[in-house]
Amino acid sequence: MTTHTLTPRIFPPFLAALIGIGMALSSTQVSAAEVRIKDLAHVEGVRDNALIGYGLVVGLSGTGDTEGAMFTKQSLISMLARLGVRVDPRQVRVRNVAAVMVTSTLPAFVRPGSKIDVAVSAVGDARSLSGGTLLMTPLAGPDGQTYMVAQGAVQVGGYDVGAGEVRRVKNQTTHGRVPAGGTVERSVKVDLSGPVRLSLKEPDFTTAQRLVTALNGALGDGAAKATDPAQVEVTPPDEFKDNPVMLLSKVESLLVDADQKARIVISERTGTVVAGADVRIRPVVISHGGLAVKVDASPVLSQPGPLSLQGQSIQDRQRTVEATEQQKEPVLVPAAATVADLQKALAAIGANPRDLVSILQAMKAAGAIDAELEVM
Repeated sequence: MTTHTLTPRIFPPFLAALIGIGMALSSTQVSAAEVRIKDLAHVEGVRDNALIGYGLVVGLSGTGDTEGAMFTKQSLISMLARLGVRVDPRQVRVRNVAAVMVTSTLPAFVRPGSKIDVAVSAVGDARSLSGGTLLMTPLAGPDGQTYMVAQGAVQVGGYDVGAGEVRRVKNQTTHGRVPAGGTVERSVKVDLSGPVRLSLKEPDFTTAQRLVTALNGALGDGAAKATDPAQVEVTPPDEFKDNPVMLLSKVESLLVDADQKARIVISERTGTVVAGADVRIRPVVISHGGLAVKVDASPVLSQPGPLSLQGQSIQDRQRTVEATEQQKEPVLVPAAATVADLQKALAAIGANPRDLVSILQAMKAAGAIDAELEVM
């Protein structure tokens, strides 16, 4: 029987680091990490709400919309008319005005009068919003109701200056923010009476059942039940029926051992590989080789024939193609392999970051990896 031995080789830096991580994972038993229910799930109905509005930014130094943005001129004329000012549309110039979309997020339980930041983004062909002021703009929710009114000075984290053909631009000048520029006019009602429903951020049968076990242990048997892998329903005990805040405070602080899917995340751009502790490798033989193609072009001078009166010297290029295939011995990854074993095998066949993506995808297609493969 012939025994093949692998000669020592220098591992690429990213593979060497991964081998060290894999050895650490395989040599020590990974202890279960308990996580707060607050970080695993959220209360159904308690969420942020998106708001949007259309407004005008004025006070720009000639960096606003041009005459081509007709909606800006129409908006300006309409606004002036509401203020009792009548103007001739033919005499309106909008270079100091820009039409913008104003967006913000209304947090849950926020009360009227609270101040919230708003984002301002140009709609037309304005060059910069720097130095502008957002005029009073109502922000509405999906139901069409106004929940916030925004107004204030726009702050832009960049600049766009120039003279003639010379122009200097830094960052995005057509987007800015108005700090504390939005005033909440209406809050969203959240009903916490009755059963409380917890929605898992990552649905999982095992995690949902562990949540039920932890909740029943803290609140009493039958207080919680899982309706599906994404939702756990909690019935408040008698002592918490009139105090939902105390109930949710106790629920959020409970610790649960969350179960995770086996997953490998790889980045072809940086060569980073992150593998979970539950990743399992089945027996597989890996063979990988690269084909290097080299094309050379050397100059060649073509001379006319003897005694030729019409001919002339012509310079051309002669091209040669050479292909070299790298031969690598197949590497066997045994059963019950760890992350470290896989990285050793890939390093032994000289896999680089780009090859690593293809190899892992091929192993997944062959059924040799019991994990989800995610390529960033």
